[in-house]
Amino acid sequence: MISWICQLKRLTLSENQKPMSTTYIFQEEEWPHFTWNNEQIARLLGVVHQELGRLTGIVSMFGFEQKTNTCLDAMTQEIVHSAEIEGERLDHDSVRSSVARQLGLPYAGLPRVDHYVEGVVQIMLDATQHAKQPLTDERLFGWHAALFPTGYSGAYKITVANWRQSPEAMQVVSGAMGHYQVHFEAPPSQQVPGMMKSFLEWVSAFNAVDPLIKAAILHLWFVTIHPFDDGNGRLCRTITEMMLARADGMEQQYYSLSSAILNNRKSYYEQLEQTQKGGLDITAWIAWFLTTLHQAVATSIDKADRVKQKTNFWDRHAGTDVNERQRKVINRLWDGFEGKLNSSKWAKMCHCSQDTALRDIHDLIEKGILRDTGEGGRSKDYELIDMKILDNGTK
Repeated sequence: MISWICQLKRLTLSENQKPMSTTYIFQEEEWPHFTWNNEQIARLLGVVHQELGRLTGIVSMFGFEQKTNTCLDAMTQEIVHSAEIEGERLDHDSVRSSVARQLGLPYAGLPRVDHYVEGVVQIMLDATQHAKQPLTDERLFGWHAALFPTGYSGAYKITVANWRQSPEAMQVVSGAMGHYQVHFEAPPSQQVPGMMKSFLEWVSAFNAVDPLIKAAILHLWFVTIHPFDDGNGRLCRTITEMMLARADGMEQQYYSLSSAILNNRKSYYEQLEQTQKGGLDITAWIAWFLTTLHQAVATSIDKADRVKQKTNFWDRHAGTDVNERQRKVINRLWDGFEGKLNSSKWAKMCHCSQDTALRDIHDLIEKGILRDTGEGGRSKDYELIDMKILDNGTK
């Protein structure tokens, strides 16, 4: 796994290793004047715009509770998975609790959260809910301070709320201590202020570039400058989310790009490395970005379809007598149940006996809600009949 970390003096290459000889994209004479082939990405760009419109259309038919829950799920996934890309694990329920509280949504029963998680959530909400506000160095410094409230990254003190200043090389490496493979070396610290000035000016500039392409360019541009001692990846994806929010004009987020990047983490780093060692034609990077964005939107469309089907299911069964245990399991099945449902899992979820679980299951079979899949051997597996129909695409 490639590790995107700050290479200060404590982690610099040994004296007998050769200095950087690779030519990186920021060393090109025309940097940062990127080019790309519109014809090669036109079809893909059109598909992504179409799918974004489709997702917006589905969500627009939701009620308030459905919209807010969909937004809550997407925002939680985005924050948790953006951190996980960098190898940091955030507690899912704590993040969800913080997002719900800061969005003014019910969060009873969810765990209390620490100040760090609160800060991480505040960054993302500021970026997406105030996407049209100018992106300035002070705003970025505020985000950075929220990521590192103690002034330390792990055991090491870093420069917080300011551009990196160390004279040592900032390198992206992998491998064991003393045996690094250098994948990328960022611009020297003294070049960062000027580069970020150009970056921020282009963020605010009105131009004819498609907003999704602009988001792809800024993602690559920021992570190439690597302006901070640490946290560059997370802030890069935060800026990307801000630009995507500007693109669709919606304050609420209904898909998670970081989830799709996490699913393609190896190719994400490989594509960045190839692009940063190439010329200023970044067509391949834009295509990768749009493909991954399409995956993120497609996943959300599938989830939104499930939400719609779940609503239709309960509308049809408004008069069906189901107990609280049955309602809980049915909702879990619609919301994304991992693995196969059997009586043992039912009993564990509902804190009841096996006999009670079997009575609940057989009652739902008689009412035409559940079916035996014919799998699972002695421990029978069950599924929702409606969901089986949906998965087969016959409804």
